[in-house]
This record gives sequence, C-alpha cells and structure tokens, in this order.
Amino acid sequence: MTQKIMAVTVVVPDYDAGIDFYVRKLGFDLVQDAALGPGKRWVLVAPPGAATRLLLAKASGERQQAAIGNQTGGRVGFFLQTDDFAGDYAAMRAKGVTFQEEPRHEAYGTVAVFEDPFGNTWDLIEMQGSS
Repeated sequence: MTQKIMAVTVVVPDYDAGIDFYVRKLGFDLVQDAALGPGKRWVLVAPPGAATRLLLAKASGERQQAAIGNQTGGRVGFFLQTDDFAGDYAAMRAKGVTFQEEPRHEAYGTVAVFEDPFGNTWDLIEMQGSS
C-alpha cells in the first residue's frame, strides 16, 4: 500500500482572499476550485510541481474563526522550500509579503519567517546543499 499526504488544511476567513494571497503573491497554482453547495468550495492550491497541496477552508462558526492564524498554537506551521532563496525572498517582498525577520543562516540552510495575511507563520527555506 502506498500512502502520501495529499493536502493540509489552512483555515481562511474567505476563499477569494486565500486564493489572492497564495496564487497571486506566492505564485502557487490554483489546482481546483469547485462549488460544494451554499457557501462552500473545494479550493486546492500548491506551489508549481508540488505533490502536497493546501486546502483553503473557509471558517465556519466561532471555533473555526478563532483558529484562523493560530492553527499551530503560535509556532511556524508551514514550510515553503525553495532552491532560490534570494530570488524568492526578493519577489515575495516586492509583492508585499510580510517577513518577520531578515534571512538567517542556520546549520540546515537559509531561512526567514513570513506571514500570510491571516496570521499563519511560514518558513521560506533553502536547505543546505539543495542548490
């Protein structure tokens, strides 16, 4: 039996706001956007060529609304790996992506923490030896 992680959910306040950030600012592909009934959609986005996708899920109810931006308890919860840190960092900053820090070099690679507009934190990371 073969298994893989197909998608990870990111709770957002609005589908179109999620698409705007992940597709227009980060350059992800809009893999699928299908209506599921009143007010619900199946929205998958992913970096070009990536096997694992993000399922953008519109928050429903107070509990889900409270989870927006805090899905991982304040820790960096998502990791966007690149083989061109400098290029992607510059492009993301030019598109208005908010970084919480300047790039830093760690034993495992070059990294900088950024935020999506909903409060989730991400690492942009180029692993050592990946170029």
